[in-house]
Amino acid sequence: MATIITGKNTVLEAIKADRKIYELYYLKGSNSEILELANSKNIKIKEYDKFNLSKLLPSHNQGIGALVEDYKYTSLDDAVNKEGSNKLFIMLDSIEDPHNLGAILRSSDAFNVDAVIIPKNRSVKLNSTVAKVSTGAIEYVDVIEVTNLNQTIKKLKDSGFWIVGTEMETEQTIHDIDVDTNLCVVIGNEGKGITRLVKENCDYLVKIPMSGNVNSLNASVSAALVTYEIYNKRG
Repeated sequence: MATIITGKNTVLEAIKADRKIYELYYLKGSNSEILELANSKNIKIKEYDKFNLSKLLPSHNQGIGALVEDYKYTSLDDAVNKEGSNKLFIMLDSIEDPHNLGAILRSSDAFNVDAVIIPKNRSVKLNSTVAKVSTGAIEYVDVIEVTNLNQTIKKLKDSGFWIVGTEMETEQTIHDIDVDTNLCVVIGNEGKGITRLVKENCDYLVKIPMSGNVNSLNASVSAALVTYEIYNKRG
């Protein structure tokens, strides 16, 4: 299977990461840097005028797109067993908006997140929208798809991970997270939060300290703030 991706950074990072690219489509007279790199890797290139490119690619394509191999998921075992200590995973509980997942992958790449865990059901999948919003970060952050979040939490605990849930109604804050260990931070749906069983299986809960009248944040913003706090404390 294949996926069409669009946008300069998305296509550029796919080429740099050696993703299998079947064809590259571009607007005549544009994107010389990307074309030069694509030519060096012997990628098939097709040139279009604006009218015909708009029929081939979704809107807001920045004049470039590519037909690429579908995005694959990493196994939980492979991610857990990778070299390195103090791993950081993000677990997404019922996140269905591809823009949220794309933004979370982008901040995950920035703040040294090792993997993002999503459930097979009631969750967004890796797709072209996620790829574009991530601006290429999809190429560098492992995404793990699991059947059951609670079983996954048990496996992570057995592997030495601490599970930290994000919750508005709790006393501890993100400043209280012990970062000198393997961590999995759980981010819930912005409407309903973390589901009951997942919350009960967390080792502890933390909140993002806020002031203001609207004390709720988009899931991707919450993920960015928590992971930056951990990244900053780890130095």
